[in-house]
Amino acid sequence: MAVDDGKTVYRGLPNGASLHGMAEDQPTPPSGFDSAATGSPHLRPSPVFRVFRFVFLAALACVAVLAGGFGFFADYVSTLATPRNPDPADAIIVVTGGRSRLEAAVGLLKSGKGERLLISGVHPAADLDDLRAVTGGDRTLFKCCVDVDYAALDTIGNAQESAKWLKDHKFARAILVTNNYHMPRTLLEMKRFVPDTEFVPYPVVNTRIDHGNWLTSGEVLRVLFTEYAKYLAAVAPGLLPLDGDEEPAEMVNVAPSNG
Repeated sequence: MAVDDGKTVYRGLPNGASLHGMAEDQPTPPSGFDSAATGSPHLRPSPVFRVFRFVFLAALACVAVLAGGFGFFADYVSTLATPRNPDPADAIIVVTGGRSRLEAAVGLLKSGKGERLLISGVHPAADLDDLRAVTGGDRTLFKCCVDVDYAALDTIGNAQESAKWLKDHKFARAILVTNNYHMPRTLLEMKRFVPDTEFVPYPVVNTRIDHGNWLTSGEVLRVLFTEYAKYLAAVAPGLLPLDGDEEPAEMVNVAPSNG
């Protein structure tokens, strides 16, 4: 070891170089790097990146939950089948939305499964004779035992008007007729307005979607996903608006009677 101008010089270093000088020549790590105990630099995420990562992971988790819920909902709906011989009830309620629903409800009334039938959500242009003609029902049966609700415009309206009708007639048990995909939300809304009434589901199946067949049709997937979104809105009415409910009454497509 030799002394040169007050600096310590080590063998193997360039002449006149010192450890103090070499340290001064090292580049300063950029901001955002930190040296661990091992001396290896690592990148420290910025606050913006941490927020972005949290939002991304939260959104990913929400998508996974919604996708899983949709799969469960679609699989459940696909297992719903029309009962062959349901037990009689005090009344029958059918929510309009297709001819097959009306025919099924009138068939139940004919077979004595209920004392009266309420057809809820009928277009104002259709009268009792129009409905009878569409379903092929008996005129006497319609006059004595069928009531028509023109006020309901959506599923919530169906439940509200049905609740009034059930209370007016003091019915405690009712068979509920609608399509299989529409049944969970309709039951939910009915129980919200008349929780003490016992409802017997009578799902009408127009298209077989069991055994995973709902996965093979884009149209079926669209209908199921739309209904799933509406069902979530019905479960949490404070989180999603319900004004967009479009279970149209005008789907009872009959022309006004001429006589």
